[in-house]
Amino acid sequence: MDKKESSKAAVPVIPELLAPAGNFEKMVTAIHYGADAVYMGGRQFSLRAKAGNFSDSAMEKAVRTAHSHGVKVYVTINILAHNRDFVDLDDYLLRLRHTGVDGLIIADPGILYRAMKMVPEIPVHLSTQANVTNAQAAEFWFDQGVQRLNLARELSLEEIREVRASCAGELEIFVHGAICISYSGRCMLSNYMTGRDANQGACAHPCRYSYKLIEEKRPGEYFPVEEDERGTYIFNSKDLCLLEGLPELIAAGASSLKIEGRMKSIFYVGGVTRIYRAALDYLKGLPAVAWENPDKIVLPSVFLEEIKKTGTRGITENFFRGAPASSEMIYDSPRVAMRVEPVAVIRKQGKVPLVEARNVIETGDVVEYMLPGASTVSVTVVRMVNEKGQEQQRANPGNRLYLHTDPGLPLLKMNGIIRRDKQR
Repeated sequence: MDKKESSKAAVPVIPELLAPAGNFEKMVTAIHYGADAVYMGGRQFSLRAKAGNFSDSAMEKAVRTAHSHGVKVYVTINILAHNRDFVDLDDYLLRLRHTGVDGLIIADPGILYRAMKMVPEIPVHLSTQANVTNAQAAEFWFDQGVQRLNLARELSLEEIREVRASCAGELEIFVHGAICISYSGRCMLSNYMTGRDANQGACAHPCRYSYKLIEEKRPGEYFPVEEDERGTYIFNSKDLCLLEGLPELIAAGASSLKIEGRMKSIFYVGGVTRIYRAALDYLKGLPAVAWENPDKIVLPSVFLEEIKKTGTRGITENFFRGAPASSEMIYDSPRVAMRVEPVAVIRKQGKVPLVEARNVIETGDVVEYMLPGASTVSVTVVRMVNEKGQEQQRANPGNRLYLHTDPGLPLLKMNGIIRRDKQR
């Protein structure tokens, strides 16, 4: 276990916080709310082909921006490749080296082989798609020159500890986000049902569909798989959330904690990143004696309360403490109703900030500014003025305007998010 030694106890090193960057806006949001590193895909070779992704020039800009904030950039080349995929791969790898990326996330042995040949100086992180579930597999990949392993999401805490005890390389753990009903994302359901290959980045997410049963001799007569007239979402897992297990993961020697969500909104990316950052900072500040029993460390309740405001399907610890049961699924809808929604993003800070609306805003609305950390500031919108100096009573999504609030918000900073509690 990586540790700093103290005179009284061993204090684990706080791991890197790795956040998703589906596009440039999501990247700067993740940076604003405390990511140590971000991961993104180019226009090829990425398992999130429908994300915004980055052209060569956009990736160069992203890397410059991230590095100016001391944040690392890892690029996903994590498809399971076919022969046709290697035509442009070498040139792409050389462009990534020129861009100055900090790591490559790879699943396919063939792509790994080419990366080691073409750009051996760029660290390789093995994708969760490679399905590393044991210490022998971990040693195998480290022997191939891989620097970091993102372990399969099906491992328990005890299994993670066992891998850590056997291997010296870096271990990355998915701690939050969507779970596929397949082994660490290796699913063929989308391919069979829609012709869109999940392992080439084109997943249609059929695990979120509603299903009913048809008996062969009674065509057109539908039977719910569960006793629910709407059918049932039989493959629809809740989202992974290992927030409360962070002390044990850190003590187990995790090198990096990864948040899923390149396809998610900036509200999700910012909201989840800020709470995991707050939790890690809280844990970093604990006295050494607390780490003698990491399983007894309890995070402030506000962290979990805040994380529940950002999710889409409820939360589960999945395999972390044992095999998941049926209670870790949601059967009656593709997602859960959220009580909190994004309202605006800060585009220019100042005494009266310029914001870009993401939902309808009206004068008199009570909104909350999401500070870095776990706290928020609640204010009332008292006046809105567009960039032409015209006053508005209502702003629609996409509108840019100066937001006057009571009390005022001098703490607002670029890329910060304003939200609204729909139940208020």
